[in-house]
Amino acid sequence: MLLGKLFQDMNTLYIIASIVDLLIVWYVFYKLITIIKGTKAVQLIKGIFFILIGRALSDFFDLTTTTQLFDMVLQWGFLAIIVIFQPELRRALEQLGRGGFFRKSTHTVQEEFEKNRADMIKAVQYMAKRRIGALIVFERETGLKDYIETGIPINAEISSELLINIFIPNTPLHDGAMIIQGDQIATAASYLPLSDSNRIAKDLGTRHRAAVGISEVTDAFTIVVSEETGNVSVTIDSKLTKDISLEELDELLQQNWISTTSQKEGGGIFARK
Repeated sequence: MLLGKLFQDMNTLYIIASIVDLLIVWYVFYKLITIIKGTKAVQLIKGIFFILIGRALSDFFDLTTTTQLFDMVLQWGFLAIIVIFQPELRRALEQLGRGGFFRKSTHTVQEEFEKNRADMIKAVQYMAKRRIGALIVFERETGLKDYIETGIPINAEISSELLINIFIPNTPLHDGAMIIQGDQIATAASYLPLSDSNRIAKDLGTRHRAAVGISEVTDAFTIVVSEETGNVSVTIDSKLTKDISLEELDELLQQNWISTTSQKEGGGIFARK
């Protein structure tokens, strides 16, 4: 009975060790993929898979000369990979040396969200000062696909320069709404439903009515920069809040911007020390 229990414990340890082994291998491959993603290495990996498939097919159909050719390529492939992937390997080794390879990227994630928010504040400040009209909608829980399809696809990372350039007057993308999905500018020049509410002041224009309108049918958070006065307003839950400061806007962005890199903890751009 004692021997049976010992074997059972050994089997349990073996299973646990196998699971840990698989998790380590999976995590290493995951980190390697994140390192090479978006680089030329992706295309080179496709080429390597093509060679492996070609080698298997040539062996299956008994193509002797072709098989020898593929074997020669694979034989020197290891050295070729070191040469070809030199930048990616160096980057991985640098991250490993800094302890960043197996470290959680929470700090980096927080920094990225802080940058996006800072770019948003900078762009709004620039446009408000120069009275450049703008309408920016942030997708939250309710999807905005129907409205995204009415605009011009952008699918770009957020930067203050791009935000400002899109809303420069007399440009093709100036009119309509910009829609933010997570950490990307999904579209510009999108059409939004206009609110029929009689509670909206008559001196407010189409942008404000569109901002209230989208907040009436979705849970979106919207920023409006007035072309007439340069004042900044926001809408959420069918409520329009006019003439807010940049500090208030920063706080509202922290609360309502559902970003894939958003970390609600920590101070904002204007946090007091």
